[in-house]
Amino acid sequence: LQLTLALLKPDAAAHPLVREAVHAAILRHRFLIVRAKELRCGPEQSRRFYREHAGRFFYRRLVEFMASGPMWAYILAHENAVPLWRSLMGPTKVFRARHSDPDTIRGAYGLTDTRNTTHGSDSPASASREIAFFFPEFDEQCWYEQEEPQFRRGQLYYSAEERVHRVLGAEQPEVT
Repeated sequence: LQLTLALLKPDAAAHPLVREAVHAAILRHRFLIVRAKELRCGPEQSRRFYREHAGRFFYRRLVEFMASGPMWAYILAHENAVPLWRSLMGPTKVFRARHSDPDTIRGAYGLTDTRNTTHGSDSPASASREIAFFFPEFDEQCWYEQEEPQFRRGQLYYSAEERVHRVLGAEQPEVT
């Protein structure tokens, strides 16, 4: 399985119906949710996360927007998770998404090129770096060694309360 970072940006997190629709799309496309949390980034954290765009015309607007409210961060697992999540998100430019890919998340829920509902890693290397940024407590190597084989074999259940998939343990009944 491959891991990727998925962010529900403040525009999506602020609207419960959009937030739930995106969450449902994640599950419908059979992504496994390894970790999930609601968080809020301050301006400095947003600047650090998007530093590769510093100097570009949209950088300040993007940083201010990402610091404007709560978000949801997910670690998703799937075979080819990075390209699959990017395909499900759709094009960054919302106008293009609405016309060429209306069934994608951005095509359905995006507002503008900045307020485009979601973020996704663009490569496995970016995914590792971005996961570490938002989930510093997550040990990717440990996950691959200990949990990934169980995730791959389907030895898990979905916890709606925690909004993540969990490895089956002796205390949980097997869910079919």
